[in-house]
Amino acid sequence: MNLETDYLGLALKNPLIPSASPLSRELDTARRLEDAGAAALVMYSLFEEEILAEEERLTGLMDFQDLGHGEASSYLPLHPDYKTGLEEYLEQLQRLKDALEIPVIASLNGATESGWVEHGRELEAAGADALELNIYFIPGVEESCDLVERRYLNILRRLKAQVRIPVAVKLSPYFTSLGHLVRELEAAGADGVVLFNRFYQPDLDLETLEVKPRLHLSHPYEALLRMHWIAKLYCKVDLSLAATGGIHGATEALKMLLAGASAVQMASALLEEGPQALERVLEEMTRWMEEKEYESVRQLIGATCQEHTMDPEAWDRVNYIRTLQS
Repeated sequence: MNLETDYLGLALKNPLIPSASPLSRELDTARRLEDAGAAALVMYSLFEEEILAEEERLTGLMDFQDLGHGEASSYLPLHPDYKTGLEEYLEQLQRLKDALEIPVIASLNGATESGWVEHGRELEAAGADALELNIYFIPGVEESCDLVERRYLNILRRLKAQVRIPVAVKLSPYFTSLGHLVRELEAAGADGVVLFNRFYQPDLDLETLEVKPRLHLSHPYEALLRMHWIAKLYCKVDLSLAATGGIHGATEALKMLLAGASAVQMASALLEEGPQALERVLEEMTRWMEEKEYESVRQLIGATCQEHTMDPEAWDRVNYIRTLQS
């Protein structure tokens, strides 16, 4: 069975990619993921706020420590082994590239148009095969939808001006016209989009009335939203489409491919089950494809997208009506 696919111009041995998660922080775990069948690896994210906060602390330490005490400049020298978060990320990227044979995709996470995207050049120099741009931003009542989308496009353009390697934009589903935005991102230079980002929602403690973070792993039902939009976008854009969120087994992975995804990212199932989840999904995918007499993954991709299905309206509101009537 030929499981090969193309994603962001990268030739992959199969469509399964571990998405950005703590699993890429350890070389041993990364090797186990590769051995289990991972076709590429998305690193844990490098966060804009961490970069900027660390730069601000270092500036305060080095530039203002001698205010009022001229001799204080020698009191707090940086330790020769001190590494910034960016330096540690670049070193881990280089270690992963040395240890793995599969492509390594760096992840940049931010929300503003400041200079943090310029670090993309350093990630490229460290060996990243591609970049995943994760723009985490929840607008308030002050910004219009046009301003929100413009922010995404401007950040992408700044990053593309820094690098030559492929760039995928990881999006949330909360846009007024998602399909139009994807086309705008493609025109701005995006090589792919990853659908969809999962925002970890805060919770409220009724005893203390404190707002606290809560980590909830994904569920397979979340994959339906990804499948829906990928099916609508396939054939209407030329960039790569990747699905992430809710893919726990071969059932979800195969549906994403049939809808039009060229790659499928997994995280929650790997955190729960370990790297062997990849082996399980690949075995189940291969068995299903043999039973249905498919010869390759490329034959699957987009076979049931909106334009290729016998009933295109089934992907739209008519599906909602039929569901209510049933």
